[in-house]
Amino acid sequence: MSLWAAVSGLGRVGAQRGLQEFADLRAATELSVRQAPDQRLWSPERKRAWEVAVRGNASAPLAILRIPRIALEVAVREGTDDWTLNQGVGHIEDTARPGEDGNVGIAGHRDGFFRELKEMHPGDWLEIETIGAVNIYQVERTWIVDGDEVSVLDRTGEPAVTLVTCYPFQLVGSAPQRFIVRAVWAGTRSAGAVLD
Repeated sequence: MSLWAAVSGLGRVGAQRGLQEFADLRAATELSVRQAPDQRLWSPERKRAWEVAVRGNASAPLAILRIPRIALEVAVREGTDDWTLNQGVGHIEDTARPGEDGNVGIAGHRDGFFRELKEMHPGDWLEIETIGAVNIYQVERTWIVDGDEVSVLDRTGEPAVTLVTCYPFQLVGSAPQRFIVRAVWAGTRSAGAVLD
């Protein structure tokens, strides 16, 4: 009987710690998202859309995406509808979720959070922080595909992240192509360490 009580107590402590870690992640994400990101290169329409979106209700973040080269730190939320992408970036349906093995697909607006994605090069680093870990990825390549090309989101043999945004970057209106950044898993780090 005492073994069951001990195991049950440990389970409750672990569950409470997990909930607290999630609350901490959400609070940190909400703080960084509610503070205006660097919008110097954003379109006026995207700035207005962000201002409206952050005043509304937001779903809990799945993760935080950080890309030091372009000074990006943004919440990753579920979905790719405009409301979600006006608040941050979105996890693409039917791809691995942040923190899982496989190909994690993340979309963002080209005239908003992913405006500087065009500056990414092979060898650059990005990280995805979830409750369980901070996964580090190294950019393998960037390329341009037709707008209906979805094979970039296919499963991969190794953990990867595929960032997707519309292309060309300066085009106003519906974009015919997509700009793709593929990064492969390079390891993990503790939450307190800094990525260079």
